[in-house]
Amino acid sequence: MMRRTWWIYLIGVLGLIAVAAPFAWMVLGSFKTQGELLRVPPTWWPQQPTTQNYDDLFNKANFPRYFLNSALVAVAVTAGNLTFCSMIGYALAKLRFKGRNALFILVMATLMIPGMVTFVPLFVLVTNAGLANSYPGLILPFLVSPFGVFLMRQFFSGLPDDLMDAGRVDGSSELGIFARIMLPLTKPALATLGILTFLGSWNNFLWPLVIAQTEDKYTLPVALALYSTGQNAQNFGLLMAGAVVVVIPVLVMFLLFQRHVTRGIAITGLK
Repeated sequence: MMRRTWWIYLIGVLGLIAVAAPFAWMVLGSFKTQGELLRVPPTWWPQQPTTQNYDDLFNKANFPRYFLNSALVAVAVTAGNLTFCSMIGYALAKLRFKGRNALFILVMATLMIPGMVTFVPLFVLVTNAGLANSYPGLILPFLVSPFGVFLMRQFFSGLPDDLMDAGRVDGSSELGIFARIMLPLTKPALATLGILTFLGSWNNFLWPLVIAQTEDKYTLPVALALYSTGQNAQNFGLLMAGAVVVVIPVLVMFLLFQRHVTRGIAITGLK
């Protein structure tokens, strides 16, 4: 059997190398000097390792502020999606009310609308509400996502109704049944939704670019893009160090919740 499938493992190893090599080059490059980065032929390992790029990143640039902005926005958006998407998903899956199916179809229909179609109307709405260049303007439009509602609704649909009936017999309110009985059973789905939402919010570039009009509201992707132009355009070490800072939190989150995410995607997909 091993002889017949060796080529599958070979393709997997080659794919892993192709995916990991750019990231490894970025991390190693962040410890190189500018001269070594421009050397031809290029070097793989830093010949004179230095942390100067990170020193410049956190001392000369205002990256701690940008990092705090990104963390604040990503955490708030993720918390909002976990809260509201789970509530809406539970209501669409388990509660009986008029127009439930029509509302679910409407949610599904919004998944087919490209984000660029609603971008300008959303920008006008946020601007007219006086939320431009503010944290609420960065956070509020993304507190609920159609995908999150769909994901949670599918997961709740697979939970038995007997659990709800048992809670009602014990005298629990509907909110208590949701919070204390049903919601703890959805940890895999919550982990999946949380990491996907955090990843999307952390890497979001276009919306913060147009809403954040002053430097103190910039997020990391916006700041990194601005540092890739102008007088910092040739400082490749600084750019690589900034890219590493952007990527590391996402990798840490995925490693922490990898088991739950894999299980959540598998279980939700089977439903």
